[in-house]
Amino acid sequence: MTLTSVRPPDRPVRRLAATLYGYAFLSELVLLYPVYALLFSDTGLTVWQISTLFVIWSTSSILLEVPSGALADAVSRRLLLCLAPLVTGAGFALWVLAPSYPAFALGFLLWGAGGALASGALEALVFDELDRHGAAGRYARTIGRAKTAGTVGVLLSIVLAGPVLAVGDYLAVGVASVLACLAAAAVATRFPEHRHPATAAVAAPGDSHTDDDGDDLGWWASLRAGLAEAHTDRAVRAAVLLVAAVSGIWGALDEYTPLLARDTGVTEPTVPLLLLLTWVGVSVGGLLAPAGERWGRPGYAVLLVLSAAILAAGALLDHPAGFALIGVAFCGFQLATVLADARLQTRITGTSRATVTSLAGMATDVTVIAVYAAYGLLATGAGNGVAFAVAAVPYLLVALLVVTGAGTDARRTTRQTAGHVG
Repeated sequence: MTLTSVRPPDRPVRRLAATLYGYAFLSELVLLYPVYALLFSDTGLTVWQISTLFVIWSTSSILLEVPSGALADAVSRRLLLCLAPLVTGAGFALWVLAPSYPAFALGFLLWGAGGALASGALEALVFDELDRHGAAGRYARTIGRAKTAGTVGVLLSIVLAGPVLAVGDYLAVGVASVLACLAAAAVATRFPEHRHPATAAVAAPGDSHTDDDGDDLGWWASLRAGLAEAHTDRAVRAAVLLVAAVSGIWGALDEYTPLLARDTGVTEPTVPLLLLLTWVGVSVGGLLAPAGERWGRPGYAVLLVLSAAILAAGALLDHPAGFALIGVAFCGFQLATVLADARLQTRITGTSRATVTSLAGMATDVTVIAVYAAYGLLATGAGNGVAFAVAAVPYLLVALLVVTGAGTDARRTTRQTAGHVG
């Protein structure tokens, strides 16, 4: 990794950032998001069948996450970022053209594959390109703004889904979703990538693809190298686990916020308004990365503790006003997620950056499934509010581990850059 204090060239960095924000926005501008469960139900699927579709989705993501990360280290990352929305869009097209359980299952497989293709490849490409221009210190703020751009895409899809559904039924919603995927693929062709010509299959005008280090690996070698780095390097392993713990818990809880909102006694049409508070919090959290970068380990631990306490308080309040607190907590967790990702990227030194990043993604998926299972048991017996509060408790342990892990960073000061967590 080459980190310099020289002022980075603004033009290529701005181009990279603009492409990233557009890609993140369009990738999440999927009008099917708010209504696909309704599509399944209206097609005649039972709740049990819908649940099995979610299992298929999660399983495909877990199985493909790390292999696709290794592929991103062996071939053009930009190529995979182009293919990812195309594969996902094909799944959406199946849903509205041939609505049935087999089509829905295949669509989720394709969606899982599309997500796996982009996961790891996106973070690795952005970090390496920033690093190439001496701007690795900008990674957290850049990726944080990208997450906010994606959140804006989700919010816009929620706003547009109802009117489009009313005008053109599920077919119109599906067509709009596929068009967004095609647009995302087109934007992905504009990502800069400077890698070996044999591995950079999608070229943008004016780009030169050279392997600065001369050490591109094949798929199997990339996979082994990435797994070895995560296994043998204690700091990398800890960073992978931190990403999984921080992002996996609140990411799983987000799926249950509609149930928590309904428990407050509001009418069904009011539920989306309460959920809007959480999404606003997520959007703001991504923008706060520049401030969070300066906090260090103690500040990061305090962020986790405060966010967990605010989440528990909001959930146990059993009142619509509690969602304002939950929005604040989600803001903190989104910020913590961005900073954890930046921490991981600064600790990876080998050539298999996408593989290691995808390993963190797989660990996150496993964490999410574990939270799903635990939440189901807790909520069934004690209610959604208590389940949210209990789910916040692990963050206290994570905060303790973050503080006590300072010794690892002290031994790795030569690899730190001002501004990342730790």
